[in-house]
Amino acid sequence: MDNMNGSLRSTDNVVDMKLKRGPAGLGFNIVGGVDQQYVVNDSGIYVSKIKEDGAAGLDGRLQEGDKILAINGVQLEDLTHKAAVDLFRTAGEDVELRILKKSPLHMNGTSDSQPEHHSPVFSLGLLLALAGAAALFSFIYTRHARKHF
Repeated sequence: MDNMNGSLRSTDNVVDMKLKRGPAGLGFNIVGGVDQQYVVNDSGIYVSKIKEDGAAGLDGRLQEGDKILAINGVQLEDLTHKAAVDLFRTAGEDVELRILKKSPLHMNGTSDSQPEHHSPVFSLGLLLALAGAAALFSFIYTRHARKHF
């Protein structure tokens, strides 16, 4: 346990939580594993989707993109995707998760890059308007040209 914390730059992002399995299970999907890396050079297990009305969604702490480090004290390192899924399936009703929260850097990055998101949309709109105008002109021109013949 100590060396795991030592290998992370900051332990602030590591959260331990307990979830109680609901009628629909834990209510989230996972991706990753040694055989199907979700992040390049990282065979870790990540939360891909959270069902709003599931145990995790109602709890509210788990987020899409979080990395699951351990379930019931079992490290999820170097497992195949199927092995990780099996661990979740057989975890019982009360499940303890150790989570590495998605880095706040990513979140800042997305808000910083929002102005950039507007410009491609704007230029795309401009291109469509120009293309529309060009099509209209060529249509008028060809109709006009036909009348002369």
